[in-house]
Amino acid sequence: MNKALLILLASIVTKSVCAVDNDVILQEKFPKKLSDFTFFQDSSAQVPSKGVIPYDLISSLFSDYSYKQRWVYIPEGKKANFIKDEVFDFPVGSALIKTFYYPIDERDKTLGKRLMETRLLLRKNSGWEAVSYAWNETQDEAFIKKAGKTILNEWIDFDGKNRSVRYRVPNKNQCKECHAKNDLVNPIGPKARNLDKVFDYGDESINQLTKWMKVKYIDKIDDDLNIPVNWEDEHFSLDARVKSYLDINCGHCHSSTGSANSTGLYLDLTENRPTHRGIYKKPVATGRGSGGHQYSILPGNSEESILLYRMISVDPGVMMPESGRSLSHDEAIEMIRDWIDKMEI
Repeated sequence: MNKALLILLASIVTKSVCAVDNDVILQEKFPKKLSDFTFFQDSSAQVPSKGVIPYDLISSLFSDYSYKQRWVYIPEGKKANFIKDEVFDFPVGSALIKTFYYPIDERDKTLGKRLMETRLLLRKNSGWEAVSYAWNETQDEAFIKKAGKTILNEWIDFDGKNRSVRYRVPNKNQCKECHAKNDLVNPIGPKARNLDKVFDYGDESINQLTKWMKVKYIDKIDDDLNIPVNWEDEHFSLDARVKSYLDINCGHCHSSTGSANSTGLYLDLTENRPTHRGIYKKPVATGRGSGGHQYSILPGNSEESILLYRMISVDPGVMMPESGRSLSHDEAIEMIRDWIDKMEI
């Protein structure tokens, strides 16, 4: 075999293993298998391909106690534009990749994990499109699930308790429920303010925004970001923790441009008007979701506050968020209960 042919074969192998297929991202029809995108060199181990960068958020959306791994891909030679307090404006051909999983045993992560699904947001010429891929039992491939899927899963939590969940892979319409902004599909998490933290990339630990600039995914950004806190970190004030939790879990819908804009309940981090944040705010078209209570937040009385009532509920016609969970987030509920009860009347 001559040298030229060897070089050609090597380049083909390298491309198939290490490079994202840009054509698949942009094609009109979604492929049946996640591996067709070549986002991963090793799908089962979730080892990303060249140019696919892992990232994390300061505070994360609750999804039935599942764990998440996130990656971003931007085609070579293109950059995302910074918009303060908004998601980066990603160029056509970009992809946001998020895998949901559960450890077998939270007390010992070396025992492995079960991959549930990988969700994609793909920036096509017409805008963002969302699609979900559910992992098979052998954990070596994920297949498209436009109609959604329910997966039964069990795991052991940090306290040694056996837990179970009917994990729901969302259908295409449910993706739009959360990711709607001005009636268009839009990402939620990758705002500069949510990424302003140190991340361990294996070969280095640096601020994620610095990393994105280093790999030329973005240019320089503003210094005066409205940065949230990790809601689980009790070193921060209770008020800051609650606002950060509500921002990432509720603020994308409960904003002036989100799908719940008509409610007048706005929970974005930058919203400071007391009534719009729910204090002494009467419900709008809430129906039985109000639980018979008069205000979204009644200072000093969490048990009479609609916000907490809907967080506790697992009734699909009452609970908030209305999709993306089947369990109550006990730790967050206790935090917000404490926050409301300590409010001055």
